[in-house]
Amino acid sequence: MKLKDLSFNEEVTKHSVHTLVFRSLKRTHDMFVTDQGSLPEGDAECDANLKGIKSTAMYGKIREEVDRIKKMPDYQKAGMAGSETGENGAVALYKPPNMMAGATQNSAGGALVGAGGSGAVGAGLSQLASRKAPSMPKPAWHAPWKLYRVISGHMGWVRCVTVEPGNDWFATGAADRVIKIWDLASGKLKLSLTGHVSVVRGLAVSPRQPYLFSCGEDRQVKCWDLEYNKVIRHYHGHLSAVYDLSIHPTLDVLLSCGRDSTCRVWDMRSKTNIHTLTGHTNTVTSVLTQATDPQVITASNDSTIRLWDLAAGRSVATLTNHKKSVRGLVMHPKLYMFGSAGPDNIKQWKCPEGKFIQNLSGHNAIVNCLAMNADGVLVSGADNGTMHFWDWKTGYNFQRFQAPVQPGSLDSEAGIFQMKFDHSGSRLITCEADKTIKIYKEDDSASEESHPINWKPEILKRRRY
Repeated sequence: MKLKDLSFNEEVTKHSVHTLVFRSLKRTHDMFVTDQGSLPEGDAECDANLKGIKSTAMYGKIREEVDRIKKMPDYQKAGMAGSETGENGAVALYKPPNMMAGATQNSAGGALVGAGGSGAVGAGLSQLASRKAPSMPKPAWHAPWKLYRVISGHMGWVRCVTVEPGNDWFATGAADRVIKIWDLASGKLKLSLTGHVSVVRGLAVSPRQPYLFSCGEDRQVKCWDLEYNKVIRHYHGHLSAVYDLSIHPTLDVLLSCGRDSTCRVWDMRSKTNIHTLTGHTNTVTSVLTQATDPQVITASNDSTIRLWDLAAGRSVATLTNHKKSVRGLVMHPKLYMFGSAGPDNIKQWKCPEGKFIQNLSGHNAIVNCLAMNADGVLVSGADNGTMHFWDWKTGYNFQRFQAPVQPGSLDSEAGIFQMKFDHSGSRLITCEADKTIKIYKEDDSASEESHPINWKPEILKRRRY
């Protein structure tokens, strides 16, 4: 395209920016290519160094090396990165190591030096080789679990379970509005407590007093005195159904959460509502407490988990990694960690800041509950009656189980609503939609030979704890 310049009255050619930049780079390259690799002339410091070593045999080696580089083709000169000074004062020209070939060219002699070779380049490569690649820890072997007892007695869906601190008995609550207490060793019914007028959704036994706490869809939170087997306190305040309970391990504080999107903190003795923890935008399905911060952890159908400052009564962190409703929480008995379950994934978190550790994927169902024992066995129970057993550290799913539906029940009544390990960690109690309570234990006859670990990690996961 020709343009007319009005001031000089001559024609000029208009080039693109790419053409002009390319020409400028080419002129610069042609100007300095002859000086590539040579010592700078006129540099006082360099000249002084040369004068100092002219009397030695090293001067001839340096000049020979410079001449050799001058005769190199341009593409080899472009690969030269700079120079290094050796221990004996010689200037050793450095070429970047070829990591794919596992070797590099020694600048002084032109020989190939491997990862364990000598010299500056060899030492650098040996440091690289000494760094081990990150490895995934191998999962610990766990014995498979088997069903060994089925307990019938409730007339409706069994919704909740808690185990007494002495490990002698456990209590269950169901849609028949009755709380039943069972002997853990024999499975026999010891006591039935009536008082709720709707589904019993949560139970907790105090480790310090002979108290059993219960909550339900009748908006009631009750305190039962187990010496007299009657209700001695009511905690009024929830505006809708109450879904879960938790007792603080060191304080006389009770926490309850429910469908009114709140978690309420109660003084056990005075029945005072100390705090109302607000912030969730949907049903709060599960609550955990521990003696250290965060002392309160809640999960909700709004797909979030919140960590709370119990003293201030406010939220300190909101975990938004889940994409669907979070129905289950579990605290690790030994580590400073907890797990959460939703239909998308089971996730592991590290306290106190709620740092995400890893996903446990593969339980493709609506996961209602989690249970954890001190041996590192995590169990997830789902709405379709499936149970998955996981190794906590690696996330390895070592067993999958479909609970059998009891005769007379519908196939759709195979949901697992809640599960707890007893305090020894050797028995697992599940509450199910077929109106039964099932107890599982480890298979004593299994061994690593009969049930080997079939572990093939698809991706390398870097451990964060």
